[in-house]
Amino acid sequence: MQMHGKTALITGASRGIGREIALSFAKAGAARLLLVARNPQRLAETAADLESLGVEAIPLALDLSQPIEVNIAIAQAWRDYGPIDVLVNCAGVAHQASFLQLRLAQVEAEIATNLVGMYTVTRLVARRMVAQGGGTIVNVSSLMGKLAAPTMSTYSATKFAIVGFTQALRCELSPYNVRVVSLLPSLTETDMARHLQWFRWVIPVAPEQVAQALMVGLAKDTPEILVGWQSHVASWCNRLSPWLMERVLMITAPAHPRSPFSPELR
Repeated sequence: MQMHGKTALITGASRGIGREIALSFAKAGAARLLLVARNPQRLAETAADLESLGVEAIPLALDLSQPIEVNIAIAQAWRDYGPIDVLVNCAGVAHQASFLQLRLAQVEAEIATNLVGMYTVTRLVARRMVAQGGGTIVNVSSLMGKLAAPTMSTYSATKFAIVGFTQALRCELSPYNVRVVSLLPSLTETDMARHLQWFRWVIPVAPEQVAQALMVGLAKDTPEILVGWQSHVASWCNRLSPWLMERVLMITAPAHPRSPFSPELR
């Protein structure tokens, strides 16, 4: 897929993976980028960096857990800036704790952003893509969408849901020339990940590597994009011997995780 002259909407665009994807799209010749995140200051900084690359960048400060304001903002953006060719759902929050320590409010916050927020944006954009005759939707899941991780139960649940949602949507929208892709990075060096206790022996990847993998996957028309050699090995091992992979996860998981909660969109 060529990005030259296209318009893309990216959630979670103010930092981390979302920001790097926006930069990669700009360098690939995108004409306009609609940037969604919760923090207006970070969003403005990202927009300025993108405009220095010659792309029109429109910041949209939104809380994806608020569906009414999201509906209004996306509809206005489509009206004001024209059709959206590419949607990247990258916004996410993570809470790390034993399941027995989780508070319901924290569980609801993860589900509201990671899953319901993604669904709200996708529903709005997908309908318009079908009407215009095509488009591309990228849903950012995680390796934890393939391998559920101890101490990350709700996060894993939302990421598994994204993989299933993406697969179903791919089949439904294919007749309308709308392509649906899942991106599954492993542990990535983002602000969100720095608040977590990392699993032993896991080597984090850089956000730039995730964005590059997406660009390569889009060019090759890959429906599901795993990032990093560890992700490929872990996914392969899980298919061959899921019980063994589960034991490995138990061994590598943090013994006494902290309980941070980051309300920011990555």
